[in-house]
Amino acid sequence: MCGICGMAGEKVEESEILKRMMDKMHHRGPDGEGMYQSEHAALGFKRLSIIDLDHGDQPMYNEDDSLVLVFNGEIYNYKELVEELTAKGHKFRNRSDSECLLHAYEEYGKEMVHHLRGMFAFAIWDEKEETLFAARDFFGIKPFYYFKGENGAFVFASEIKCLLEHPECPKKVNEKALDYYLSFQYSVLEETLFKGIFKLMPGCSLTWKNGEIQIECYQKKELQPSARTGGKAKLQELKDVLEDSVAAHLNSDVEVGVLLSAGVDSNYIMSRSRVRKSFSVGFEEGDGSYSELEEIHKGQEKSRGVNYQKVISAEEYWEVLPKVMYYMDEPLADPAAVALWFVDELASRQLKVVLSGEGADELFGGYRIYREPNSLAPFRILSPKMKKITAKKVEDMKRDFKGKNYILRGCSPLEKRFIGNARIFTAEEKKRILRSGKGIEPGMITRRVYHDNRHLDDISRMQEIDLNFWLPGDILLKADKMSMAHSLESRVPYLDREVYEAARTLAVKDKVKGKQTKVLFRKVASGEVPEITARKKKLGFPVPVRVWLRMPEYYEKVRKAFCSPAACRYFRIAELERLLTEHLHGEKDNSRKIWTVYMFLIWHQVYFS
Repeated sequence: MCGICGMAGEKVEESEILKRMMDKMHHRGPDGEGMYQSEHAALGFKRLSIIDLDHGDQPMYNEDDSLVLVFNGEIYNYKELVEELTAKGHKFRNRSDSECLLHAYEEYGKEMVHHLRGMFAFAIWDEKEETLFAARDFFGIKPFYYFKGENGAFVFASEIKCLLEHPECPKKVNEKALDYYLSFQYSVLEETLFKGIFKLMPGCSLTWKNGEIQIECYQKKELQPSARTGGKAKLQELKDVLEDSVAAHLNSDVEVGVLLSAGVDSNYIMSRSRVRKSFSVGFEEGDGSYSELEEIHKGQEKSRGVNYQKVISAEEYWEVLPKVMYYMDEPLADPAAVALWFVDELASRQLKVVLSGEGADELFGGYRIYREPNSLAPFRILSPKMKKITAKKVEDMKRDFKGKNYILRGCSPLEKRFIGNARIFTAEEKKRILRSGKGIEPGMITRRVYHDNRHLDDISRMQEIDLNFWLPGDILLKADKMSMAHSLESRVPYLDREVYEAARTLAVKDKVKGKQTKVLFRKVASGEVPEITARKKKLGFPVPVRVWLRMPEYYEKVRKAFCSPAACRYFRIAELERLLTEHLHGEKDNSRKIWTVYMFLIWHQVYFS
């Protein structure tokens, strides 16, 4: 795991700029660094040593030094690739997974990405052709940011803060991205919250040559659920690929641990990996409703491992928010990101690599919201016209009543009611809160994915939305940024090419049946973890923000931010105060809306004031 950066198309008297970019991501690779410079390119690298500790330094070169690589991530099938490429006549200098990328590019060109199993963001400079080729893994586990400078120059890095060190890099808030952020709680567009800075999207490759950028999508998420439940054969297939993936993700020359909750996902990884050390965090508030630490402790008493725990206080949680937004690069309003900061910090005191359970819910149908299509089945008898009339009548009722939201959701098309696991502000609410008076319908960005998957059942369509937006934009973003902030590599065994191939053909009832989610995966896990854990409901990573925002010291902290110059520039202050007052008095739970605005303001303060 490392940090990469570079430039192409510039006369490289740029060593000082490159060094500043590298220094900004020292946390991604404190074990070593390297630079490459030629007339038309410069590449920088910061290393966190995991595999082949004595070799594997970058930038790395091919035999005649015409190709130069910088690479962030891990290739889990690199040993097989080395054998395959050696048989084709390629000669290897070391046993790192980095060198196989160079030879794969020599052998397969752009098609090399189809041969890779792992998490990656890399760039290869071809000195002879004066071409830069870059790619990002299928799920978007590793980040890759870039901007196009004057005269077609291309600048890239693992983190936006590195790009900001370049004198040509724009530093302006992207108000269109802000609009979408207010609905999704994360940066959902290809263009980031920094206007002019882009991210290479998951499953995409990029080629720069003569000042021109060409982006290609090399693989799309395409679920193909079977019409029938899988039975014993599918159960065994899923079991085999999961066991294989966990084993592949254990490949390391340093010790590996697990980020552990009381849920089935991380406990399955803990059981299959048989590592000794695990790490968990919780909160004091709510008489245990915001903490699983006691439950985790009881579970670990029966194992041979050691579980390291931390109780996060409200004071330290709030104090670390500016740091979290700095390392995040873009605002993220998921309170769990801050909790992840603390558990990664805890793990980093012991080791360099952890396994984590991200991706299981998206692949196997684990979110409770995926049960909704079944619960709304009674509305299928209504015609679209009747649904529209019913929804209008219910919306016009001034008073709330039990079941009102259920009726409104039942009368709304899936495309309008579901944009992913977070839906914070509607378009109408944004029009009221934004000083610009604009408010983009969030469904504009998800429309393409819904259209491409219109032939699928509603549950699979919801999974497609989460796989394309929520997973890379929220879940994997915070997993990468919070772990690397502490020089820690976070590996995600569920997000593996072979696991995906098995999961994408799961029948709907192998994912969601009645009130049970992750049906077939839980059957796999039941042979590895206690039955009570295998059947445990999805809890997520609960954070007591709702409680804190009704406490005077934190209410006042947010209120001051809501009156700041940045707040006045982008928002209508009266609307922000209304959200706070309603929440304080218990009239409404506005905690997620308040937190979304507050995280943007913290981020803005860190990067712009």
